[in-house]
Amino acid sequence: MNAELIAVGTEMLLGQITNTNGAFLAKQLSELGIDSLNQQVVGDNPERLEAAIALAESRADMIFVLGGLGPTPDDLSKQTLAKHLGVALVEDAPAMAKLKAYAKQQHHEMTANNRLQAMYPAGATVLTNAVGLAVGAVLEQQGRTYVLLPGPPREFEPMVLNALVPLLLKSQGEGEVMVSRVLRFFGIGESQVVTELADLIAAQTNPTLATYIKPYEVTLRLTAKAKSEQAATALLDPLERAVQARLGEFFYGYGDNNSLAAEVVRALAREKVAVTAAESLTAGAFQAALADIPGVSAWFKGGFVTYANRTKAKFLQLDQSAIDRAGAVSEYTAKAMAEGALKQASADVAISFTGVAGPGPSDGIEAGTVWIGLAAKGQPAVAALHHFPGSRAAVRGRAVKAGLFTLLRFLQATEKQG
Repeated sequence: MNAELIAVGTEMLLGQITNTNGAFLAKQLSELGIDSLNQQVVGDNPERLEAAIALAESRADMIFVLGGLGPTPDDLSKQTLAKHLGVALVEDAPAMAKLKAYAKQQHHEMTANNRLQAMYPAGATVLTNAVGLAVGAVLEQQGRTYVLLPGPPREFEPMVLNALVPLLLKSQGEGEVMVSRVLRFFGIGESQVVTELADLIAAQTNPTLATYIKPYEVTLRLTAKAKSEQAATALLDPLERAVQARLGEFFYGYGDNNSLAAEVVRALAREKVAVTAAESLTAGAFQAALADIPGVSAWFKGGFVTYANRTKAKFLQLDQSAIDRAGAVSEYTAKAMAEGALKQASADVAISFTGVAGPGPSDGIEAGTVWIGLAAKGQPAVAALHHFPGSRAAVRGRAVKAGLFTLLRFLQATEKQG
């Protein structure tokens, strides 16, 4: 079978965003033995979208329409496809209930355009949106398969992996299941991952390996097809062992929707450890990352944002003259900040950040220079020097993840000792 992908969105034609969904879906289809021979990008215009669908029908067995399922006036994909195929749009009851619950929670009235997110072409199989509100759909008509998928990647990718791929496997009639395992790594780039795993990647058939770049980290998807989930897992286990033997020092967890912050919060809960932070470079971004995770309030009571040396000294009860002598961006200051935060917050462990985010050097210290300190009860403070590439935002983002990784490794070591 061959497929054609149609990405919908004027913002892609204007270069405002990149069509990452097309690349992601093409990879998944190739693992199923479905060739993606053509891809189109069209704006938010029903006439041009219908013309794109007609063109795809002339050369593809499967037609995927990516995006345009939302509630705004330019979200017209499902209406255009339904009109083209001569079918009505009907309501998916579970999706409508989810929409109503969301509207009630937001104290908003349910409007007609919002209801469109729960509609799908009559006769189609609904693809549940576990993350967002707009449902997807798969419709068989006249020997072709038509698929509607949402545009936001955070909704698109889970729907493809958890709803679409199993359905396509079943429709192929092979009696097989596909099982994927996602491994997450920090502190190593994609090119190095590919280099370290070059022989495994070159020899892959079943199971397969695929790398994906996430913000300042890398994920590796291992996928196996077999007659049962147990058989597929048996294929994945030795492959993961081979990967872990080479990349284990950078590994931190599993899952598409996992994160370093989530792993840290789980570790804090397991060890019953209270954490605090003192942030100069990152200006509270580390604490915000922790606060995004439900349940963190049991282990994180608050912290400090201390940019100026005077503020560091006042908030953390430190010797400002010592900080001035050592310099704001120094091993001494990183350790002192962590120790001060630990004492002032009465926590069990503290992380500190100080550095130069850029865009240029500061006091003779080059942009990207970052010290991350850690202090724990009954232990001497430590600090590590990092040199992060990229923009000001990238340096700060990498620093936050490096701090989370540092804390996670500390908690894991504590767990092993205890």
